[in-house]
Amino acid sequence: MFFKVLSQDSSSNARVCEVVTSHGTFRTPAFMPVGTNGTVKAIEQRELEEAGAEIILSNTYHLYLRPGTDVLSKAGGLHRFMNWNKPILTDSGGFQIFSLSGLRKVSSEGVEFRSHHDGTLHRFTPEDVIKIQRVIGSDIVMVLDECVENPSEHMRVRESIKLTADWAKRSREEFDRSDEIYGFKQYIFGIIQGSVYKDLRKISAEQICEIGFDGYAIGGLAVGEENPVMYDIVSFTSEFMPCDKPRYLMGVGTPEDLLNCIEAGIDMFDCVMPTRNARNGTLFTSRGKLRLRNLENKFNFNSPDEETESYANNFSVAYLRHLFMSNEILGAQLATIHNISFYLKLMRDAREAISENRFAAFKKEFLNKYNSNNQN
Repeated sequence: MFFKVLSQDSSSNARVCEVVTSHGTFRTPAFMPVGTNGTVKAIEQRELEEAGAEIILSNTYHLYLRPGTDVLSKAGGLHRFMNWNKPILTDSGGFQIFSLSGLRKVSSEGVEFRSHHDGTLHRFTPEDVIKIQRVIGSDIVMVLDECVENPSEHMRVRESIKLTADWAKRSREEFDRSDEIYGFKQYIFGIIQGSVYKDLRKISAEQICEIGFDGYAIGGLAVGEENPVMYDIVSFTSEFMPCDKPRYLMGVGTPEDLLNCIEAGIDMFDCVMPTRNARNGTLFTSRGKLRLRNLENKFNFNSPDEETESYANNFSVAYLRHLFMSNEILGAQLATIHNISFYLKLMRDAREAISENRFAAFKKEFLNKYNSNNQN
């Protein structure tokens, strides 16, 4: 992976970077739409490209269960299977297994879990997860890590970061001794854990960085802690992450989250929020959230948000509301196109502001408008 810092904001750690993969280049700050099952829900691949998506995220756990590695192997990998020719990052499935709670058992060797589909028993070791991602053929591979509950006791988290470091080392070793299957280069990111404890975040960062990866992620946040705590941990942890490698914050978040964490030096983000909110009838706009089902939108014949270039602006808020009230699939599709377009525009605007050394002013202006004019 060729990684280069293109611009650095003088008043913060915000930066614009370029990442080159075998399936194309993307610039950061970058938001990755979440395509868990090899599809970003309610939006076509063509529409993703039209919205400006340069990289998407999919998930090892879900793809392993459905369609399965046998199908992906015969298809020639996920890119061909889903007809997406741009970069793909695959999450290792650690967070999904964490979410299974009573259906999983963690040991030093790996994780035993029962499928949320049919209850069948499965086992992931760090080596297994790398092998599966080789078959998937993602451009960026994530190591298996342990994400603990919040809150968790200090001792519990200390044990967890040791396990995460052990798994990261085994993942790196498996990655190094295995080969790409489809003839293009893959890259591997390590994950820093440590919950809300700064001393453990520092230890975890040092352990993971010592192993050596192509990029580094902050995991285990946005799991119930207050936003100021999350921002503080992100800012603190990023100080121990190499400047010459991509920095990725997993599973975050709102527009405010993104801007605050860009300010702390984070390059890459993913979150289901824009697509999930869209399917539930909530749009993100430059004036805040717009809840389509609200009665006052029944006669709102304005476009959702003229500041966001989106196909959904060809329709009125009243029509979009009608689609949701009538349970029409088109409503979810148009809302998803809009929200993805909004998030990707926010990233483009942030990159432009950083390049012009005015990120602080951009962030203040955006949030003032977004928060003070929150609709409905």
